Amino acid sequence: MATVAIFLISLLAFTGRSVYAVQHVVGDSGGWTTFGDYTTWASSKTFNVGDTLVFNYGSSHGVDVVSKSDYDNCVTSNALDSYTGGATTISLKQPGPMYFACPSFGHCSSGMKLAINVVSAGSNTPANTPTPSGTTPTPSDGSNESPPTTTTPSTTPSSRPTTNGGSPNSGNIVVVGFYLILAPLVVLFC
Repeated sequence: MATVAIFLISLLAFTGRSVYAVQHVVGDSGGWTTFGDYTTWASSKTFNVGDTLVFNYGSSHGVDVVSKSDYDNCVTSNALDSYTGGATTISLKQPGPMYFACPSFGHCSSGMKLAINVVSAGSNTPANTPTPSGTTPTPSDGSNESPPTTTTPSTTPSSRPTTNGGSPNSGNIVVVGFYLILAPLVVLFC
């Protein structure tokens, strides 16, 4: 049974990464309003498969999931999904770009829209946010090639936001502590 304990500790040592979902409150304390800067807000976040977006908004707003073309042109009549009611939680289920806009007249064109790129867990590629309409990103390698329109990036655990105020690796600390207590008990009783 000592072998089992050693195996468990070794398995933990090689994992090196905890898996957890993050709840992103769109616009943070400002919520989903016509006054938000959602391009800047999204640029400081990494959105992973399994995370959720929480939209908090007043009764004059809504949330539509739209295509890139409709996002660029602020067209919400072709919405892929539509939400109302003041609080909407959307699960990020697959990697790739996602686009959101407020369907209220004039709100999208005044900036109430959000573009994000959802990344696969476990990928080690840097995160990219979809480029807002009218701008072209410059490749970081100095080439003149256009960047791909869809990427599957992610981040290292140290750059993942947390919702409990702890460090991104605090889950690992708890697991390590658990195994350090469990391993001697396994050895003792086997």
